[in-house]
Amino acid sequence: MTQITRLFDFPYYQLEKYNLQKAFTSKRNGQWQSISTQEYINQANAISRGLLRLGVQPNDKIAVISTTNRTEWNIVDIGILQIGAQNVPIYPTICKEDYEYILNHSESIYCFVSDDIILEKLNQIKQNTSIKNVYTFEDIVRETNWKEVLKLGEDQSNQDVVEDRKNQVKPHDLATLIYTSGTTGTPKGVMLSHNNLVSNVIDSEKRVPFDHGKSKALSFLPVCHVFERMILYLYQYCGVEIYFAESIEAMSHNLKEVKPTVMTAVPRLYEKVYDKIVAKGSELSGLKKSLFFWAIEIGLKYEPYGVNGWWYEQQLKLARKLIFSKWKEGLGGNLELMVSGSAALQPRLTRIFAAADMPIMEGYGLTETSPVVSVNDQRNNGFKIGTVGRIIDNVEVKIAEDGEILVKGPNVMQGYYKDTEKTAEVMSGDFFHTGDIGEIDSDGFLKITDRKKEMFKTSGGKYIAPALIENQLKQSRFIEQVMVVGEGEKMPAAIIQPNFEFIQDWIERKEKEVEPDYESIATSQIIRDRIQREIDYANKKFGKWEQVKAFELTPDVWSVESGHLTPTMKMKRKIIKEKYISLYNKIYS
Repeated sequence: MTQITRLFDFPYYQLEKYNLQKAFTSKRNGQWQSISTQEYINQANAISRGLLRLGVQPNDKIAVISTTNRTEWNIVDIGILQIGAQNVPIYPTICKEDYEYILNHSESIYCFVSDDIILEKLNQIKQNTSIKNVYTFEDIVRETNWKEVLKLGEDQSNQDVVEDRKNQVKPHDLATLIYTSGTTGTPKGVMLSHNNLVSNVIDSEKRVPFDHGKSKALSFLPVCHVFERMILYLYQYCGVEIYFAESIEAMSHNLKEVKPTVMTAVPRLYEKVYDKIVAKGSELSGLKKSLFFWAIEIGLKYEPYGVNGWWYEQQLKLARKLIFSKWKEGLGGNLELMVSGSAALQPRLTRIFAAADMPIMEGYGLTETSPVVSVNDQRNNGFKIGTVGRIIDNVEVKIAEDGEILVKGPNVMQGYYKDTEKTAEVMSGDFFHTGDIGEIDSDGFLKITDRKKEMFKTSGGKYIAPALIENQLKQSRFIEQVMVVGEGEKMPAAIIQPNFEFIQDWIERKEKEVEPDYESIATSQIIRDRIQREIDYANKKFGKWEQVKAFELTPDVWSVESGHLTPTMKMKRKIIKEKYISLYNKIYS
């Protein structure tokens, strides 16, 4: 059996152990099209041979930018890695200036892109980079298609050179540069070796209860994000069939078509799924509506391992049969496991989905840790709501005196590319400083309490942990995004993006005299009063000095494209404050 020490060993291991007929499946022209493990390897080898004929040398950098996850991405990934070159994935949604910075900083020489939208952005800056050629996954007139690299590799006479290059790649060699989507400053290129990612896959596998060789996954989180990329290698290692969702909009349709057993997502998506389910429940009437909200009430009290006692478990069984089974059916019917990462998951979502028999296992990690540091696991009492699980094998976590989480292990990055100064700032010997504040409880569960850099003091000298307050406020269906402000000011306040979609439904249902456009919602006293009630309720959970004393509503949606959020949906606090400085000044004048 192939010993896995480098990322390109995963497909060969899968071939020997599972030999899937449907290793990867993407939708093209309305039809699902699959390739087998053998075809995956054959095409990856063809890419390797083609790249060799294009003159690609060990340690050359090749960028890949794709709007959606797709089979081609994975073929190209293995094709690049096998010849000792490095894959530089780039977020599709960032601005062209960031494309230019990353391509130049990484010194990428070729670029694979998915579609004409990315190509258009790339063409505006290509002449300022060292890119020799761009290859497209989709057929675009007068553009060079990725199949031309495959065709270049059809002649197998240089396969011996591919094998030789493979043999020269060592586990601790650089595999990829992943540029962090950073909430401040220019992106940093995180250097991850083959061993960083391979060790993380193998150490994380013990926490994921897959039916090896029989499970089916739906993938849609951007594969340029280390979380989804590691998960895709993990799926390959466990013989999981991988289906790629067409888009976030098509998710619900794809879930019903594919009927996956597992999927991964960021908290925002789980929130949206839950909100849509609740909105549908609100449209019911009479007994059906009463039963729906009774089930939700039961779900929100959920504790694992029967802690709530016999009577609760009987009610839960009934709620699952009458209500939650329909939720599960709506998400394909076969979901056994969902994984969440990238940001804090609200405990109410953990409770409700576990009650609905579709548990979300929340984990914790960073790009710099490849990424998994800890993860919940339902087996062996390894699931605790409000935590990010127990630390995985071979990784060590210690809590610094100021509460910061420090991580050591084979998963910790090699450093930031061309930036020894920034690398030195986050490393103490072998320990990586995460910038997150947390604690480990008596049962060994890790709990994240805040971001060290985001904590601030009011003018009264009181420390405020904004993330805790924001997560509490975001439990309201009226609030889509919220940023707590008040550094150096007399009290904390909040800048809020209302949940326009929900509020529009609410206006209609309650027959409120509010125009449904965004501007009217943001300035309506009726809406302000209703959101004030939500804030009053959340404030009860906090000390007097932490309570949100004032707020303003924004008349627009916060998005990646508009610069409010990073591609992983984290808030760019500095930019948000700048954008809404007039609202900020209104609060504190």
